[in-house]
This record gives sequence, C-alpha cells and structure tokens, in this order.
Amino acid sequence: MHRALLVSEILLEVFMHVNKVLDPYALILSYREMSLARKSFAALARTCKPFYDPAMDLLWAELDGIEPLLGCVTRLHPIIYRSGCSRRPHFEVIKPLSEHEARQFLHHAPRIRSLRILYDDYLHLLSFLPIEACMFPRLLSLSTDQNLNRYLHLFLSPMLRRCALPLVHPDLKSVPIRCAALEELFIKSSFGNVAADGQVLYDSIRLCKGLVNLACPPLNWTTWEHLSNLPTLLTLEIWDDRCSLGWRNLNFGPFLNLTRLYFCTRTAAYTVAVMQHVEFPSLNQFEMEVFMLPWAEAEPLFHALSRYKTLSHIAISSMRSSRNAQDLLGSSLTPIRQFLCFTQLRTLRFSFPSCCINLNNDLLLEAMSSWPHIRMLEFTDPQVVPTVTFRGLFAALHRCPRLHTLDIPLDAVNIDIDPTAESFQHFSLQHLNLTSSDISDAKAVARVVFSVLPSVDRIFPLHRRSSGVCLEVQRHLESFRASAVLGCHITGAASKT
Repeated sequence: MHRALLVSEILLEVFMHVNKVLDPYALILSYREMSLARKSFAALARTCKPFYDPAMDLLWAELDGIEPLLGCVTRLHPIIYRSGCSRRPHFEVIKPLSEHEARQFLHHAPRIRSLRILYDDYLHLLSFLPIEACMFPRLLSLSTDQNLNRYLHLFLSPMLRRCALPLVHPDLKSVPIRCAALEELFIKSSFGNVAADGQVLYDSIRLCKGLVNLACPPLNWTTWEHLSNLPTLLTLEIWDDRCSLGWRNLNFGPFLNLTRLYFCTRTAAYTVAVMQHVEFPSLNQFEMEVFMLPWAEAEPLFHALSRYKTLSHIAISSMRSSRNAQDLLGSSLTPIRQFLCFTQLRTLRFSFPSCCINLNNDLLLEAMSSWPHIRMLEFTDPQVVPTVTFRGLFAALHRCPRLHTLDIPLDAVNIDIDPTAESFQHFSLQHLNLTSSDISDAKAVARVVFSVLPSVDRIFPLHRRSSGVCLEVQRHLESFRASAVLGCHITGAASKT
C-alpha cells in the first residue's frame, strides 16, 4: 500500500469520491446507488486496518432509521435481517434493550452525522437509556415526521445543526438548550393547541441564538422582535395563520440579513400585517401559498409588497379567489400592474383565479419593459380567456433577452404572424408551456415555435399531463426538428463532395 494512504486526511478524501464516481452530478443518490455505495464502504472497511475507521465513518454517516443499529444487537440481528422477507418486523412485541444490548446498539452511533426517523414503533426499545443520555454525540442533522414523544432528548446532540420535527413537541425547549449550535429548525405544521403549543414554540425560539433558517407555525410579535435581533437569520417560513397578532406599538429593528420569506396560510391577513409592520431591507425572495385570496386582501398584500424593491423572486398561489374579481376588468389596479414597480424581478409566478385579468398584448409589452432581467414568468389563471397573441408575445420578448421559462395563456387560435417572414428569434427561451392556451391548428403553432423559439423543445412540462392538441403540437415540433437535423446532415455531406 502506498504510504500516502496512511495519511487519514488523504484517505478520507479518496473515500469521499465513492459517491461521486457513482453519479458526480446527482444531488440525491437513488436507493440502488446508495446501496452500492454502502457495499463499497463495507468492502473498504474489511480491506485493512488503516481503512477501517474512515470507511466505517462514511458507511454510517447517513441513516434512514435506526434499524441498522438495532441489527448490531445479537438478539435482534436475525429479526432485522430476515432472509427473503421484505416486511418490517413487529417491533411492538419485542422487549426493550438490556444494558449490555444498549452498548451493542450504541457501538457505531458516534459515527452517525445525519439521521432520518421514518417510524416510531421501535422507540420503546430505547426506554432503558437514561434521560440524560445522548445516543448520537456527533449528529449534525435530525429529521422525522414521527412524534418522538418522551424520546426526543436521546437524539439531541450538542453538535446538532439541523432539526426537523412534525409538530411542536412539549419538550421543544430542550432542543436549543441541548443544541447550542442549532442553525436550522423546521416545524412545518399548524398548532395542535394554539395557546399551549404557541407558548412552547415562542419560549423555544427565544432560546435560539444562532438560527439561520426557520420554518414554524405563526409567531407572535414578541417572537418576531427576538428574531429581528438575530443577524444570522436568512430565511423564515410561516406555516398556518392561527395566531392573532393584534395591535401593539412596534418599535423593534429591521431584519437586516433576512433574504427569503415564505407563508402558507388560510388567508392573507397575517401576511399583510407582517409585511406592513416589519422591515426587511435585504428581502430577495417572497413566496406565498394561501387558500383564499379575495381582492379585499390581495390589494393590501400587493401594496405592502411594493415597499420591497429589492425583491427579485415573487411567487403567489391560491386555490380560490373572490367572485367580484371580474370587477377589475378595465381597472389599473390589476395584479400584474401592481408589480410593474419591481424592476429587479428575475422570477414572477402567479397561480390564482383572475391573476391575468386585462392581460393583453399592450400590458404584456409594458410588463416585459418593466422587467428587463426577468428569467421566469408564469401566470396560471383558470378563469382567463387568452387575449395575448404570438405577435404580442414576440414584441414583448424583445424586451427580455434573458427569459428562459414562460407559462402564460396565449391565444394560439388566431395566429397573427407569418413564421417564414419573421426575422426575430429568441434563443434564451427554453421552457414554454402552452397547456393553458387556446390552440386549433397544432401544426401551425408548432411551426411558429420552431421558427421563432429555436431553443424550445417541449411545449408542456414533463411532469404535467397534457391535452391531445398539445401532444399533437409536440409531435409536429419534434418532426420539424428532426427534418432540420437531417437537412443539415445532407447539406454538410453535399458540401464535402
């Protein structure tokens, strides 16, 4: 063995490439790839003594569940690894670990850095462990959608950076107390009991001193004030709005470094109150999913957002809107016009009824002229009758050379351009969605897209079901592309002869 491999830092760097060799571009490896990586690390650990510890550290670094640790217990090994059986063992009928078995269980626990708990039917096996015990002293990330009940403390490492829980745990305050290095706390749910759970959440967050990313049920003003004093906080997500902010004299400072806000609520009232009374001078991204968005709440929301000219990413979606939204026809206060002031926009996504009211060729041109840096534009409106034509679209595309994704309702029935006479081509646009557009002549639409938008190879997303006419447009588009490629090959071959 080469002497360089006796240096632990070099050896670890070599071993880290096992996953990258499998798929160097994958953000998340598939189950098959993860299984192959684990087998590779296990083989490396058995190779020689210098390889054992670094290979075992990587083998145990990430776990989905604690079953592999239970498999290290002599009594449980044949239960966990039953040959030819894919069903989960019935942990409910298994007796808790003894003191000796607990040592077997914890043998490799210090190697674990990331843990996802997928089930809770085996937690009673850990009842022997003392309340002050920490099973995973080097754990950096804990994620679960299970209620850990009285076992939460066993997973709280002093090194823990990330904690994702399904609800406000009664012992939530133990997380910031035991995990002073905590940077990310995610509780993406609503309150079970607003009064009791709310107080536990607020007290727990006020104990956090270094949060970077926070997702939680709605906060009261006192907790908002505490967070405004955390210079580390960069992103904040609010899930649900069952919390009355009330009125008070707000004099706390701005969130100097917060760049992203996300709200998932029933109505816009809570969001409007926050955006009206709190300062976010560095806010870059605003996202909101709201069940009901009547114009009476939408207008003050849009007005409150207009204070933040730093916004470059805005996404607002709602399942329902008010019936009187049609009263906005002809009004200058339509949703799109409210956002013309955001000259730094890179992404704008609207998905709610009546968001496209008054959207025509003239308004689209005005909007694109106001958003010269726009890269993604998506308007999804189930109530709209498309009035933007291809001529209006291409005139607007002149104003946004960086646009790469477009999803707006188009009137593709009345084709008002001749693609053979059109000299303009937009090369940046790569993703065009026509599923919400009116189409009658599929071949003519495909020819227009092929001639003017040469980088577009699909007219509907892969993950979305499409109607027959869109599939027909797609087939024609692919046929035009294949013919063009064949023509290039023939021309090239002829020129060589």
